[in-house]
Amino acid sequence: MKKNKSSTLVNNILLLILVIIFVTFSTISVEGRKHQTKKHKPHKHKKDKGGNGNASDSSNSPGPAPAPIPSYGPYPSRSSIFDVMSFGAKGDGVSDDSKALLAAWEAACKVAGATVEIPSEFKFLIKPITLQGPCMPQLVLQIDGSILAPPKVGSWQKYSLFQWINFKWLHNFTIQGSGIVDGQGTNWWSNSKTYQIQKKSKHIPGMKPTALRFYSSYDVTVRNIRIINSPQCHLKFDSSKGIKVDNITISSPENSPNTDGIHLQNTQDVEIQHSNVGCGDDCVSIQTGCSNVHIHHINCGPGHGISLGGLGKDKTVACVSNIIVDNVSIQNTLSGVRIKTWQGGIGSVKNVSFSNIQVSDVKVPIVIDQYYCDNSIFCKNQTGAVAISDVKYDRIIGTYSAQPLHLACSKDIPCTDVDLNNIQLNPSPRCRGFKQALCLNSYGKSEAPLVPSNIDYCLRAVGGPIRGIARSHEHVCFPKMI
Repeated sequence: MKKNKSSTLVNNILLLILVIIFVTFSTISVEGRKHQTKKHKPHKHKKDKGGNGNASDSSNSPGPAPAPIPSYGPYPSRSSIFDVMSFGAKGDGVSDDSKALLAAWEAACKVAGATVEIPSEFKFLIKPITLQGPCMPQLVLQIDGSILAPPKVGSWQKYSLFQWINFKWLHNFTIQGSGIVDGQGTNWWSNSKTYQIQKKSKHIPGMKPTALRFYSSYDVTVRNIRIINSPQCHLKFDSSKGIKVDNITISSPENSPNTDGIHLQNTQDVEIQHSNVGCGDDCVSIQTGCSNVHIHHINCGPGHGISLGGLGKDKTVACVSNIIVDNVSIQNTLSGVRIKTWQGGIGSVKNVSFSNIQVSDVKVPIVIDQYYCDNSIFCKNQTGAVAISDVKYDRIIGTYSAQPLHLACSKDIPCTDVDLNNIQLNPSPRCRGFKQALCLNSYGKSEAPLVPSNIDYCLRAVGGPIRGIARSHEHVCFPKMI
């Protein structure tokens, strides 16, 4: 009996101990869960200044973090599309949208593979602006709408007269789209019938802006867009490398002065293809410091043709080499394919090829002019000249309205190694009192068929001493050759 009581007492004590342990453990577990819940409770996302309530998770975002969102309006922080309308642009063609474009650019510049979008069906008035890098790679300016320059000449500040939209220090950059870049240049040249009258006008500055200019940029592509009515040059590449222009249209009136289509200077490794260029000056202008340029499948006209130069002005050094122009159609232009240099210049034009050129109603299809002179100034005779050598003309076929060929080379530094192969040029219906082909101080060889036939007697046979004169002037541009 005593044993049963003792056993019961022991069991009760053990049961009590178990209950105490269980209660204690449960309390600790509950407190632990409360602590864990409090510690990891998710915070509510704060809305950013742009009005977007979706905070980005940096652990899941590949590459660089998106740029801070400006205060122009809502914009998705994760998107790589930077639409100027989301940065405050009006797109009415009257309001100044320059700040919105700049804000979109600065945001996109920080994101790899970003696109600045100029949407279709809108017109954006943009004042002179610089869009500069360095930026993250594969930046795209997508122009599907219209970009308009300020139409009033008086609204341009003096410091902005060099260019309208300046692209600077960019690498791996593309401009593309179905839109229009409109320089609205009518007021810059409509008040005068000739360049002479315009230069004397008190209301029009002597300097006029280029529409699009690239400076010190590399691996740049411009494709599909239209550039029209620039006050001066439409598209310029300066001190750049690795340039591709594809399927663009450039257009301004035939009588718009100095409105070059594409202008290259100090730029290498260029391809210009499948484009239409009509303007009031050179369709393509190649200046000093250019090499490895390939121009093909281009329609040129109206304008002044495709030109190298003018080179060597004011006794400056000019170096141009490795230029290929082929499969080009040129119509209703002042010149066809032309090399022009000022008297007194220094340097060299070397290794140039013009082939498969179709000309129609071109005033003078083939030109080398070492006596080039701007008609607006007086040019005195000088003995020095930029040396011209290794120039090939092959399959230049079509019609001319004034003279089939004009090779006017320097007596002191004649043109050497000029080849004329398969030249077939006939007078056009508009031709009145045309001149005979001219080859002055030009050395090289020709090969039939040649029309007109006197081209066959135009070039002199080149000899060692003559070739040596040209090479003696190449050391300025090619010092390793000497």
